[in-house]
Amino acid sequence: MSKRGRDALGLQTGNKNVYNKSEMSLLTTNAELVAVCDRFAQHPFVTVDTEFLRETTFWPRVCVIQLASPQEAVAIDALAEGLDLSPFFQLMANPEVVKVFHAARQDLEIIWRLARLIPAPLFDTQVAAMVCGFGEQASYLELVKAITRANLDKSSRFTDWSRRPLSEAQIEYAIADVTHLRDIYAALRARLERSNRLEWLADEMETLTSPATYEQHPENAWERLRHRARKPRDLAVLMEIAAWRELEAQMRDVPRSRVLKDDVLIEIAVAAPRSIEALGNLRSFPKGMERSRAGADIVAAVERGVARDPATVPRIERDRRNSNGATVELLKVLLRQVAEESGVAAKMIATVDDLEAVAHDDDADVPALKGWRRAIFGEKALELKRGRLALAVENGRVVTFDWQEHAQTATAE
Repeated sequence: MSKRGRDALGLQTGNKNVYNKSEMSLLTTNAELVAVCDRFAQHPFVTVDTEFLRETTFWPRVCVIQLASPQEAVAIDALAEGLDLSPFFQLMANPEVVKVFHAARQDLEIIWRLARLIPAPLFDTQVAAMVCGFGEQASYLELVKAITRANLDKSSRFTDWSRRPLSEAQIEYAIADVTHLRDIYAALRARLERSNRLEWLADEMETLTSPATYEQHPENAWERLRHRARKPRDLAVLMEIAAWRELEAQMRDVPRSRVLKDDVLIEIAVAAPRSIEALGNLRSFPKGMERSRAGADIVAAVERGVARDPATVPRIERDRRNSNGATVELLKVLLRQVAEESGVAAKMIATVDDLEAVAHDDDADVPALKGWRRAIFGEKALELKRGRLALAVENGRVVTFDWQEHAQTATAE
């Protein structure tokens, strides 16, 4: 595991935490924020969450930031007039304090966009839960019930967080998202330490702490839809019009679907209309839009796609399952068996793409054949392919065994 992975997780800390009853409050002034962040910086960890709006914008608009230390919890009114969030960002950058999130990606995207920094050391309880037997993508509510036995009031979940003043119910709801997170963090971290799996989590933190995860470059927008392109020319056109849509959405700060829906983008890529009239004749294209500036921009993007050098168009990978379908299905059964036996979510161990790659190549460059994943699954997958490992059903459960050793033992008896 890399140093960056260890640092991102904060493996150097080993403090036991005693929690006191939180004093809940809403911070609206710079003096309050400075004082709170100074106090929180004295603790080994803080829990963090945000409430934001994104339904009508491309970029998330943060409205409330919640913080808790082992001794107190606060909500920060991010929309308060004149409030400078610099103390909060300094706390996020403090290498001596572990920042604990649940399902951190969107929160980290907000912090990266506002301050161009990624909080570290970092601990994501949703990722940790996948290594601790809670299944794939366990929700905060599920972990609260399973670990703390508390029942959360989620009635304020879909309220408008930009409206002021915030109600008491909203503030209590927001702060509850970080107070229970302290107990979840303590429980999950203890499990990881007991099972010597803490470093497994550090591998996942590397992706979350990489700035590249949150950069949204228009020229890469096509990758979200690449699986829907069947021909090289379709993909070439898709690359150009997806880049146009991404840039348009970012500049106007509107969701991508407000510019053009995905299905429309695909239809344009396949039809490749090279005139305003041809664009307007597409069934799914918004009527009248072809006569706007956007119509001319789209036709120009199509022209660029058609003219694109084939050497710059990524190869469309054909479905490997056509030739390795049975092997992939066997690997799926093995993956499920390993996941159940180890208590690690199958998604955390290997993806379908990993399985297809392993079925095709024993030396595939995929996570499933590296590190701890190789130790618990990858080696078994290769043994299964080589015919040494067998799968069987025993008392209603799938088990694995070395059939050659089994046969030799049976013969000796």
